[in-house]
Amino acid sequence: MASQRKAGRPRKYGRPARAVTVTLPEDILARLSAIHADVGSAIVHLVERKTSPREAPIGPAELTRYGRNAVILVTPGKALRRLEGVQLVPVGDGRALISLTPSTPISALELQVRDALERTRPGDREREALEPLADILRRGRGAHDITSEARTIIVLASKPKRRAN
Repeated sequence: MASQRKAGRPRKYGRPARAVTVTLPEDILARLSAIHADVGSAIVHLVERKTSPREAPIGPAELTRYGRNAVILVTPGKALRRLEGVQLVPVGDGRALISLTPSTPISALELQVRDALERTRPGDREREALEPLADILRRGRGAHDITSEARTIIVLASKPKRRAN
């Protein structure tokens, strides 16, 4: 379920990557920057959108370890988007981090996931997306050797443009 890695920062795209140097025309760089501020992320986004998915299937929720810590990566879906106080932050490869509003504790997230599970039937697509997340949250709460900690991430949101009169 969790990938084994040495200490350090989390993988940029959720899988092994390497730095490359590429020369591109300025107009292409500008267009890539319009897709994502990071040109590498823009290229990955375009390739993933235009080609078939990678061979190894990714689960709806899994732990990605970095050092002694781990984060939960999820596949964004309707069931997760409906949870109150939750915002999904894309990290590439069709994956996202779960960001909670300051007023939403981890326990409230787990309760919402459990409630949503009770409203679904076995074999339901939403159930298949929520069960792995519920398991991860339950293990995090019940384990004696780990703790769950809410952390702050920085999300910059665009303001609506003002209409010219």
